Amino acid sequence: MAPLIIYGRMASEHAKSIGLDFALAGRSENKLKDFACRLEVPYYTFDLNEREILDSILDNTLVVLNCAGPYIRTAKTLMEACIRTKTHYLDISAEIATYQQAQQYDSDAQKVGVMLLPGCGGSVAMLGCLAAHVADQIEYPKTVDIALHVAGAMSRGSAISASNMKSGCLQLVDGNLVEQEPTQTANFDFDDGNGNVISFPVTLPDLLTISKSSGIANIRTFAYASSLSFPTGDLDLLADGPTAEEREATPYHAVVVVYSDDGFSKKAVLHTVNGYSFTYLASVEAARRVLENETKPGFQTPVLVFGKDILRAIPKTEIRDF
Repeated sequence: MAPLIIYGRMASEHAKSIGLDFALAGRSENKLKDFACRLEVPYYTFDLNEREILDSILDNTLVVLNCAGPYIRTAKTLMEACIRTKTHYLDISAEIATYQQAQQYDSDAQKVGVMLLPGCGGSVAMLGCLAAHVADQIEYPKTVDIALHVAGAMSRGSAISASNMKSGCLQLVDGNLVEQEPTQTANFDFDDGNGNVISFPVTLPDLLTISKSSGIANIRTFAYASSLSFPTGDLDLLADGPTAEEREATPYHAVVVVYSDDGFSKKAVLHTVNGYSFTYLASVEAARRVLENETKPGFQTPVLVFGKDILRAIPKTEIRDF
């Protein structure tokens, strides 16, 4: 039995390239068998509703890396199975409901020594490290405004996940998720030569994870899409994701402004690789570290487990302070 099970193509390819011992998992025998043969790794095909089969596979597994969205269909079942089998759970979800689910299972996971780490890649790792970098420079941080500059096309999984987000536009006020008017835009300079651009409020799971990592109770999350429009039509017909060439041509940027309780503010900008590349690089790095016993029981964030310097593991990534 492999110590690591991965649901996800790009993460699996990267895990193979760095020599991790892992197995593939998924629903489609035809697709999975050919892919596993190419990577020369074992694979498991099953339906998540097959509890006995799922538990028998996870019984001798240390870590599950779930890259199979939309997570409204996969995260809850896999978290429950991981708690039953004492297997650490990782995913790359951008759906806030996944994190609320992990919050609910926090005490159950702690009792059996299991870590629940949704968002080990993607915006949660990216923005969480950036926010921690700035918050650590302020004695009494009170408020965070953070924005992600998204570039390039959306994959099928990302589009379906986005379409399943029914929570409206939210912000964190005094530790509570409350509605935010979608028209309450903000201007951010992403240090990319375009000056201030209008960014729109969005509901990102970072509302919960940045607060959990830092203790800051007032957070707003924004997004600016330079070349992205939400796809229409049958989302199942979209590609698995942008090509390597497309990812290379569309790096991501992020900016954070942290305010102290006396009105002082500090700003920093993150420049990094395309979000799809960042996600598989960061999530596999997280899985590698968990295999080396870098874990904490219960619901966690990348910053709490690995520290903000995990960004150093991602190529072409830098933070600039302003």
